[in-house]
Amino acid sequence: MVIGCTVTPLFDALAAFHRTHPGVEICLLEDNSDRLVEGVRAGTIDLALIGTATATPDGLDALTIISERLVAAVPAGHPLAKQRRVMLRDLGAYPIVCMPPGTGLRTVFDQACTAQSLQPVIALQASAADAIADLAARGLAVAILSDSMAARYSDRLTARTIDDVETPVLLALTWKSTHSPAVRELLVHSRQAFAYTKPAPRKKHPH
Repeated sequence: MVIGCTVTPLFDALAAFHRTHPGVEICLLEDNSDRLVEGVRAGTIDLALIGTATATPDGLDALTIISERLVAAVPAGHPLAKQRRVMLRDLGAYPIVCMPPGTGLRTVFDQACTAQSLQPVIALQASAADAIADLAARGLAVAILSDSMAARYSDRLTARTIDDVETPVLLALTWKSTHSPAVRELLVHSRQAFAYTKPAPRKKHPH
């Protein structure tokens, strides 16, 4: 699974799989999404939960679990918190804290900046959303997170959807082959576990 994963249905799926198939050994590892995809392609990883900017990595099968917009998260009193709309160019005035390259969230952010010829200052990088939120809450930088990530820190951060970044950050299960009965079974349990986690549609704020 991708580093910093807090998607508990994955753990529910593993637990249900383990109860049903106690003889199958489960080995769980964390890495960034790019390296996990390489592992799946190489056959060293059977199934990976990744953050991605594209629905299906080339040559692999995938099941999108969550699709969300990018947000800028800042503490109360920050100038961006007073804006009803935040655009990508608005971030240029502030240092940014974001996930490192190789993560789906960072890929979406970098691609959006490149498309607009913007070069924001990535002052701080952290793999865990908790660390990103803590740094932003202390006023060190503007946090770039996904919608649901930012929602967990609503007690100390104000999130604003970045209006002109329409490409969503995807969380997806990806695999290369279902020749293994264990992989097929784990996919069944994963589909069941994640079936209950579809986020409610976001209300659109009037522009």
